[in-house]
Amino acid sequence: MVNYRTEFYNEIRGDEQRLRLGEGCPNGCEYCYASPELISYDIPEIKRNKVSIMDMNFLYDPKHKERIKKLGNMKVNGKVVYYELICGIDWRRLDQETANLLKENRFINIRFAWDFTINLQYKIKDCYNMLLKAGYSKKNISCFMLCDWKISYNECLLKLDLLKDWNICVNDCWFDNVKPPNYQCNYWSLIECKVFRAKCALHNQVVKFKLYPDLKRAKRLFRLLDEMKSQTKLYTI
Repeated sequence: MVNYRTEFYNEIRGDEQRLRLGEGCPNGCEYCYASPELISYDIPEIKRNKVSIMDMNFLYDPKHKERIKKLGNMKVNGKVVYYELICGIDWRRLDQETANLLKENRFINIRFAWDFTINLQYKIKDCYNMLLKAGYSKKNISCFMLCDWKISYNECLLKLDLLKDWNICVNDCWFDNVKPPNYQCNYWSLIECKVFRAKCALHNQVVKFKLYPDLKRAKRLFRLLDEMKSQTKLYTI
């Protein structure tokens, strides 16, 4: 496997600053290129009031709590700074103190990752509850879910049902960049990929608005489900 290594990153894009403060992840997931080697970079001068942090696993650094506090104390032009972790929080490394610190120090749009099986539902719910207890609202929490990997389409449907019950939007992430129009499926069928993408879009509408403001998406899902049903009949005849 090729190791993921991008080195220190600090770029200004308009009113946003993008940083990479660390490399590595200890989990060794077979679908991920991140090296288990931990490399931490010094926090550079913060020049914008909105900062995106690109680390693959921000909580891997054993000094992440001190870093969160340091970032939270920074100001630009006399105004506080808001931070966003672009990659999902590793639920294995989240505790209540860390969740509280993230909220207190203005880390917004929190995402956590649920890439593995439905058996982790209790651990994932604990992670979600810690974020709620820290003061995050449901609308500011979402979940990354890896699709078209070794977790089956049907099992991911079960996970999607739970996320809907918990009022959490899903960020569907596709293994090896499966996306239209040039689908290159890995573990799921093409129709499963298309249906699940459509279901995720409708799921997020229901979570956000409690209705379907874009019925065109629903009609497209109906067509895809009919196609799936038709293909199933072909295989079973």
